[in-house]
Amino acid sequence: MDSQTSQSSQASPSPHTFQVDLRGLVDLLSHHLYSSPKVYLRELLQNAVDAITARRAEQPDAPARVRLSVDAGGGLRVEDSGIGLTESDVHSLLATIGRSSKRADGLQAARSDFLGQFGIGLLACFVVAERIRVVSRSARTPEAPPVEWTAADDGSYTVRTLPDAERPEPGTTVHLVARAGAAEWLAEERVLALARDFGSLLPYDVRVGEEEVTDLPAPWDRAYPSPANRRVALARHCHELFGFTPLDSIELNVPLAGIRGVAYVLPAAVSPAQRAGHRVHLKGMLLTERAEQLLPDWAFFVRCVLDTDSLRPTASRESLYEDETLAAVREALGERIRSWLTGLAAGDPQRLAAFLSVHHLGVKSLARHDKEMLRTMLPWLPFETTDGRLSLEEFAQRHPVVHFTRTVEEYRQVAPIASAQGVGVINGGYTYDSELVEALPSVRPGTVVAELDADTVTAHLDAVDPAEELALAGFLAAARARLDPLGCDVVLRAFHPLSVPALHLDDRASRHEQARAEAEEQADDLWAGILGSLRGSAPRARVVLNHLNPLIRRISSLGDAELIGTATESLYGQALLMAQRPLRPADSALLNRAFMGLLEWATNGEEGR
Repeated sequence: MDSQTSQSSQASPSPHTFQVDLRGLVDLLSHHLYSSPKVYLRELLQNAVDAITARRAEQPDAPARVRLSVDAGGGLRVEDSGIGLTESDVHSLLATIGRSSKRADGLQAARSDFLGQFGIGLLACFVVAERIRVVSRSARTPEAPPVEWTAADDGSYTVRTLPDAERPEPGTTVHLVARAGAAEWLAEERVLALARDFGSLLPYDVRVGEEEVTDLPAPWDRAYPSPANRRVALARHCHELFGFTPLDSIELNVPLAGIRGVAYVLPAAVSPAQRAGHRVHLKGMLLTERAEQLLPDWAFFVRCVLDTDSLRPTASRESLYEDETLAAVREALGERIRSWLTGLAAGDPQRLAAFLSVHHLGVKSLARHDKEMLRTMLPWLPFETTDGRLSLEEFAQRHPVVHFTRTVEEYRQVAPIASAQGVGVINGGYTYDSELVEALPSVRPGTVVAELDADTVTAHLDAVDPAEELALAGFLAAARARLDPLGCDVVLRAFHPLSVPALHLDDRASRHEQARAEAEEQADDLWAGILGSLRGSAPRARVVLNHLNPLIRRISSLGDAELIGTATESLYGQALLMAQRPLRPADSALLNRAFMGLLEWATNGEEGR
């Protein structure tokens, strides 16, 4: 290697500057960063409001106005009385992608007062405009002439100074010329609607033509003659904003987090899995109307609108940045909603009952993690029970042992029989219900809670006299032989109501064993051996025959074992249908076989007569 080559290889690399394809960047903004072209107007309002905020930080008595107007050619003008720009500001800020005046040293101290934190700025306007013209005059150096910056969507721009008459007062005017296919976004009606949507809570005088945009104070901050008038006004606001009339409204005032707003209670039940969209304003500017992470998951029954000065927006300024501040706000807002619920429980049971009739699921979701909420809601939360629809508190007062089932199917099996025997049962098969029943002793000491299974139900049924059961041994043997291949036992008991001839009982353990046995039958030798080794001592399902029922008495007196077997299969199928259990293929085949067997017996008997 010669010395020249060695020196060349050790030379420092020369720096280069990234080249930006503005058309490609605009496409990225319009299709990926922003959800809609409408955000261009928010960017314009944001820049104007921030400019006014910056000027007032230095000149507290400076005017604070923003004026939007659509000219005859369809272009949009936005004029503000803000701090303005010098020629050097224009070169360093407007013409450099990613740089923001909010980062300038002179404004750093007041940065928390600005809406924008990202240096994209006017670039977003190229989503709807093919050309942008900015005329600005600095309030810091009023002796400097106005400056004009004109840019096209191909990335080119020009800068020049203007005579004083072009802009005698400090501030900035932005003029947009619509790009092909985007003229509708600059139409006057659309501009007015967007300005009101984004800027109704802005602290300055904002107008489109002569139409006022701002509507202050916010509905939740206004003084009303009475609480009733306040509820009516907020209900009207909710209907205008969200399209529904709320069951109630909840104040969301968290001063330490700089939050003011209101939560509206939905008038109809919604799925807990449905993500709620909330409207969030940042220092008066609408940030998003689809904030999903603002409230705890259990508070899916409300829609919120609020204004904050503490939460951080994402780069697109269309959602909230997930950080410790948002987590703290979420907890604080959840506490406000929790306090509203406990307040209703203490002072307005009628409104609470109306709320719970629609949204008991949301409160149950909260109560299973919050013992204080469970204790508060015990007299109010409704549960399906064998005594009717009752609260846990009322049910526990009636029954020394609180029995419950974990599934709706199990409840349907035992509810009629348990009720007739005086055994109270809660249907724990619905969302959160079994968890709340099991948590009952933690908030109501001394309460005994027990899961109801087939053995417990059978134990509450009256045993048949041993002599009578011995006399029916042949009948029971024939019945058991017929149901044994189905993994089901036959038991004889006496119980009410008399109209029920047979009861099918099983539990999760017996269903698991049944599923294992079916899988073993269908598996090859290897898997059958493995599944066989898993066979446990789990109890089998059982059919409980009612010795008090007249039909059972007549069947038990039959002398034909085949006919007894057919009748037993029919009783088994009827018990399954009563319990609303899903039928397996083997069960369906049994029902068909039993039906045909009974028809054959009936027709043969008719012929014999």
